[in-house]
Amino acid sequence: MLGLTISGCGSKDADSAKGGRGAQSGPANVGYVVVQPTSVPLTTELAARTVAYQSSEVRPQVAGVIQKRLFTEGSIVRKGQPLYQIDPSLYRAAANEARANLQSARANAEATRIQAERYKPLAAMEAVSKQDYTNAVAQARQAAASVAQTRASLQTAQVNLRFTTVPAPITGRIGRSLFTVGALVTTSQTDPLATIQQLDPIYVDMQQSSSDLLALRRSLAAGGVAPASATVRLKLEDGSDYGQTGRVEFSEVVVDQTTGTVTLRARFPNAQGLLLPGMFVRAVFSQAIDTNAFLVPQQAISRDPKGNATLYLVGPGNKAVQRTVTADRAQGASWVVTKGLNAGDKVITQGTANLKPNGPIKPVPASSPQRIEPPKQGDAKGSGQASGKAG
Repeated sequence: MLGLTISGCGSKDADSAKGGRGAQSGPANVGYVVVQPTSVPLTTELAARTVAYQSSEVRPQVAGVIQKRLFTEGSIVRKGQPLYQIDPSLYRAAANEARANLQSARANAEATRIQAERYKPLAAMEAVSKQDYTNAVAQARQAAASVAQTRASLQTAQVNLRFTTVPAPITGRIGRSLFTVGALVTTSQTDPLATIQQLDPIYVDMQQSSSDLLALRRSLAAGGVAPASATVRLKLEDGSDYGQTGRVEFSEVVVDQTTGTVTLRARFPNAQGLLLPGMFVRAVFSQAIDTNAFLVPQQAISRDPKGNATLYLVGPGNKAVQRTVTADRAQGASWVVTKGLNAGDKVITQGTANLKPNGPIKPVPASSPQRIEPPKQGDAKGSGQASGKAG
């Protein structure tokens, strides 16, 4: 009897194992999402460098010895503010000489004019020769021209005298002074006295490959892609976000022959002075909007040995259909699929681990709650009887 009991238990256990394998070989439960085309921005991240909005080198326009420096290094200076004082002695003397020459020329012009006017009626009465009258008129005109020449010389001397005070050409932050008091400066010197840079706003120059720009323009021309706004975000050197957005100002019309890139320039506010000229940053912006893209959860897409993106769809007759798609970039938790899908496709996102092409599936909407049915009464009794027999 004991041998028969053991034999019966073994037979039921084998049947139970077969039933378990049969349950596993049934349709796989999968969750799916229905995809629809949507507008997805084509986000681009480019290496960039900050450039001063305005930059001006302070240079002397007359030669002389610097007597005073009238600014604090590193401070904000205003346009027209005096920065340096060059010794004005020689230029003041030249202006005084030019002023005296002008007075002399005016006096001579007045005398020759009066003489010409007196000769006019005398020449009409033939009291003087017409040649004398002609000479008097010519001398008067020469004297008038001399007045104009000396007046121009006076203006030049006054301009040179004014240039002995070196003003700020623009408003901005001035750097260190490259020349000290007592240094001799000339108009032909190589180094500037100082450099002024306007940093609010500030430019950011981005470098984009000409091939990427060409592909974008072709996409815009072919349709399905619309131009996006020119808003740009910045990532600083430490990886943090700048916090303020800028706008693209223009794009270069030539390609750099050494790098094969095109320069795009954006303008950013910089009231806090956080951005300094020469900083390396990353610019993130949307150059266009793909109006016919699909956002697919990342867990739905896998890569084959060749690197192609593949996914499974719910096919006719509840069969798993494998399809190759184009998914070159991600946005958040989704892949952006630009080719391979149609509106209304059911993309399998859950239960993809054991799927096989054309395998049977039991599809339900993704993230549906799983129903766990209680065991049937007969099953419970059978279980009890079996355990009783096993005992």
